Amino acid sequence: MEKTKASWHAEDINAVMDALDAHPEGLSSDEAKRRLAETGPNSLPQPARHGFIVRFLRHFHNLLIYVLLASAVITALLGHWVDTVVILAVVVLNAVIGVIQEGKAERAMDAIRHMLAPKAAVLRDGKRTTVPGDQLVPGDMVLLDAGDKVPADMRLHSCRGMSIQEAILTGESVPVEKTTGSVAVDAPLGDRSGMAYSGTLVTTGAARGVVVATGAATEIGHISTMIAGVETLTTPLTRQMAIFSRWLTVFILTLAAVILAFGYLVQGQPFGDIFTAVVGLSVAAIPEGLPAVLTVTLAIGVQTMARRRAIVRRLPAIETLGSVSVICSDKTGTLTRNEMMVATACIGDAELAVEGEGYRPEGDIQVPGESQPEALKSLALVAALCNDAALHHRDDVWTVEGDPMEGALLAFAGKAGVTASVTKQEWVRSDSIPFDTRHRFMATLDHDHEHHVQIHVKGAPETLYDRCTHMRALDGSTLPFDRDHWHGRSEALASRGQRVLALASRSLEAGTTSLAMDDVEDGLVFEGLVGLIDPPRPEAIKAVAACHRASIDVKMITGDHAGTAAAIGAQIGLRHTDRVLTGAEIDALDDNALADAVRETDVFARTSPEHKLRLVTALQQLGYVVAMTGDGVNDAPALKRADAGIAMGRSGSEAAKEASELVLLDDNFSTIVGAVEAGRTVYDNLKKIIAFLLPVNGGESLSLLLAILLGLTLPITAAQILWVNMVSSVALAMALAFEPTEPDTLSRPPREPGAPILSRSLVLRIGLVSLMFCSGVFGIFWWATGQGLDEATARTMAVNTLVVMEIFYLFSVRYSYGTSLSLTGVKGTPAVWTALVIVTGLQLAFTYLPWLAVWFDARALNVAQGAQVLAVGVLMLLVMESGKWLQRRYALGGRGV
Repeated sequence: MEKTKASWHAEDINAVMDALDAHPEGLSSDEAKRRLAETGPNSLPQPARHGFIVRFLRHFHNLLIYVLLASAVITALLGHWVDTVVILAVVVLNAVIGVIQEGKAERAMDAIRHMLAPKAAVLRDGKRTTVPGDQLVPGDMVLLDAGDKVPADMRLHSCRGMSIQEAILTGESVPVEKTTGSVAVDAPLGDRSGMAYSGTLVTTGAARGVVVATGAATEIGHISTMIAGVETLTTPLTRQMAIFSRWLTVFILTLAAVILAFGYLVQGQPFGDIFTAVVGLSVAAIPEGLPAVLTVTLAIGVQTMARRRAIVRRLPAIETLGSVSVICSDKTGTLTRNEMMVATACIGDAELAVEGEGYRPEGDIQVPGESQPEALKSLALVAALCNDAALHHRDDVWTVEGDPMEGALLAFAGKAGVTASVTKQEWVRSDSIPFDTRHRFMATLDHDHEHHVQIHVKGAPETLYDRCTHMRALDGSTLPFDRDHWHGRSEALASRGQRVLALASRSLEAGTTSLAMDDVEDGLVFEGLVGLIDPPRPEAIKAVAACHRASIDVKMITGDHAGTAAAIGAQIGLRHTDRVLTGAEIDALDDNALADAVRETDVFARTSPEHKLRLVTALQQLGYVVAMTGDGVNDAPALKRADAGIAMGRSGSEAAKEASELVLLDDNFSTIVGAVEAGRTVYDNLKKIIAFLLPVNGGESLSLLLAILLGLTLPITAAQILWVNMVSSVALAMALAFEPTEPDTLSRPPREPGAPILSRSLVLRIGLVSLMFCSGVFGIFWWATGQGLDEATARTMAVNTLVVMEIFYLFSVRYSYGTSLSLTGVKGTPAVWTALVIVTGLQLAFTYLPWLAVWFDARALNVAQGAQVLAVGVLMLLVMESGKWLQRRYALGGRGV
C-alpha cells in the first residue's frame, strides 16, 4: 500500500506498520539491503552542474558585454592597445564576479544535505545497532534519544516525554511535544504530533519510530527540490541596464551605418576617411567605464552595509533594497528575540505585568500596593524548583541550558527575588515525575533544611485545574479553588498570544521521600498562572514604524499559531492585525484570491514553505519588490524567490544563508531599515553616475556627428575620446559612488519597480547637458582656430575644456534634490577632491608631458589658453545650477536626476 508523504501523520501507527511491512523488532539486514537498492540512499540528490569553463563563458552572453567587446575590437583596430586591454579587463572582471556569485541555489542544497544526521540507531535483526544515516530505508525502526538529530521522516511508534525542536521547518520558537496519535490529514506540519522530521533535533525524552520517507521524499528533501525549482529574479537595475544596453547597441549601430552611408554615398568622402570618423563616433558613444563604475558603486554599498552589520552576498542586492516596497518577515528571532519570557503572572485577583529582557533574571514586576505580595514568592518558588533548566551569565549575556520555557521561569523567579541557585541549595529534590504528554505536567518532591516537604507542580492549566482544591490568595492565605474563574483567565492570556502554564504546590508529611501519581491527583493548592511570550525586539517596533514612514509595508509570515502571531503583530505595530490568514486558508485560495487577500493582510500563521513561496510570488505579481527575511530551512525557497532574500546570521541555518542575498550579523530587523536606506543611497548614486557619464559621451558623439555631417574637421580624435572616457570620466564618476545619504532618503516612497532608470526628466537632462558639452567642445575648438592656432593646439584646448566641464558638472550633479552652490557643496567630500587632484594631475600630464603628447598629438597650452578653458567650466556650473533652481521653483519635470 503506497502512501503519500502528506498522509502518514493521519494514519494509525498499526496501519502505517502494515503499509510499510514493518515490525517492532525492526527489519532484517537482508531486507534492509533490498530496500536500499530499491529506494536509494537517504541523501539528497546532487544536481547536474556546468563546469567552470561553461559557467565562465555564459557571463559573456550579454548585450552590453558585446558592445564592450566591439569597443575593444575598434580600439585594437585603431592601434590603441592600452585601451583595448583596459576594456577587456572590465569584461573579464565582470565574468569573474559572476562566476564567484553564481551557484547560490546549489550551495543552499549543499547546506541542507549537511543537516541530515550522519548516523542513526536502528533495530536490525531484533538488535540495536548504529548505521550510517544514508543507509536508512522506509520501514526501519529508529531509536531516538534527547540530543539526537532525526535522521529521516518517521511516524512515532512509541514515545516517552518526547519534545522536538522543529524551528528549521516551522519557525516555532519552542520544542513541540510529541505523541503517537494520528491527526487530521490537513493538519499543518507544526501540529503533526505523531511525526518526527528529518533534520530536526530531539530536546527531551525518548522514542522509537518507523521510517516513512528518506532522501528527497522527506520534508527537508521537498524543500531542497523547491529551492532547485525556484526561479531567481533579476534585480531592477539588472533589468534596466539590459534594456539600456539593447537600446544603446541599436542606436550606435544604426547611427554608425547611417553616417557611413551618408558620408560615402552622399558626400562622396573617401571610404577610409569616413570609416575612421565613424569608428571615432562609435567609440565616443560607448560608455566604456560605466560597467566598472557601477560595479564599484555596488561594492562600496556592500562595505557600507558591512559597517551596519549586514553582509551582502551578491552585489546587485544592495541596489534592490533601495526599491523594496514590502518586507515579508519571519517572526521568531527576527521580529522577536527567540527567547521565551514570562510577560504576565496571575495571582489571586491580581494580574501582574512582568518586564525585562530575555533570560536576564532582572526586571520589574508591577505589583499592587507598596510591598511584594507573599503569593508572588510562593509562585516564584514553584517556578524555580519545578525546573530542570539552568541560566548562564557570560559577557553580560544570559543564556539558558535546557528548555526555553523553563529558562523563562527561572528568570521570572529571579525578578521576584527568588534566586534559583540559592533556592536549590535551601531545597533538595528527592523525587520527581517527569513531564509526559499523557499527563501534561511535571512534579518535584523537595525538602528544606527545616524538614518541610512540598510537592511543586507545573503544567497545562486544564490538567492542574482537575487536581486543585484550594488557591493562593494575594496575601498568602488559601481559598477554595474556583475553576471557572481561572479557566476564564487562562483563556484571556491565550487570546493575547501567550503560552499559559499553571503552577501549584502541596505540603506532605515530614520524612516523605518518594513521589507517586496518587500524591498529585488532588489536594493541590493553585499558586497561579504565568503567560509566556517570545517578546518582540524593541528595536523591531521602531524599525516597523520607520518602514511605514518610508511607504514600505511589513508582513509577518510565521509557522506559529494564529493567536500568537496576531498578538506579536499588534505589539510591533503592523497595520492590519484584525485578520490572520492561516496556511489552511491559503490552501483554499486560488492565485487571484490570494493576491486580493495579501493586500489587506499583514499576519500569516501556520505556514509551510509552499505557503511562504506562494505569498512572495503573489506580492511580486501585484508589482511589489519583495524582501523576505528568515532563518530556517523552511524559509529557503521563499528567500531565493524574493527580490532580496535576507537571512539571520546568528540563528539562521546555512541553507537560509546560502539562499539569501543579504545576511544580518545581529539577527535584527532594524538592520534592514539601514539596509534599505543604504540601498536607496546606492541607487541615487547610480543615477548620479549615469547622469554624469552619459552626457559626456553624448557631447562627444554630437561633436563628432556635427563635424561629419557638416564636413568639418573633427574637434577631438577617437584616441583623445578614449583618454577622456577611460581616465578622467571614470575617476570623476567614481567619486559619486562615495556620496553620502541625502537627508530625505527615508521619507521618500520607494521607486516604482517598473520605472526606467532613464526617466523622461533624466533623458531630457542628458540631452540638454550633451548639447552643452558639444557647444563647449566645438565652441572652444572654433574659438582657437579662429585665433589662428594650429589644429593640434585647438584639439588640445577642446580636450581640456571637455575635462574641465566634467569637473564643474560633477559638483552640480552631486545634489539630486538641492543646490551645489553652498558651503557644503563647495567643500565636497574627500572622494571628490581626491578624484579632482588625480584628474587634474593626469590632464596636466596629457597636456605637458612630451611622450604623452606624441601618443595623443597634444600641445602645451599657455596661461591665457588655460584661463579660456577654465571659464567654460565655470559657465557650465552656473547654467546647471540655474536650471535646478528653475526646476525647484516651478516644479518642472519632477525632482532630482
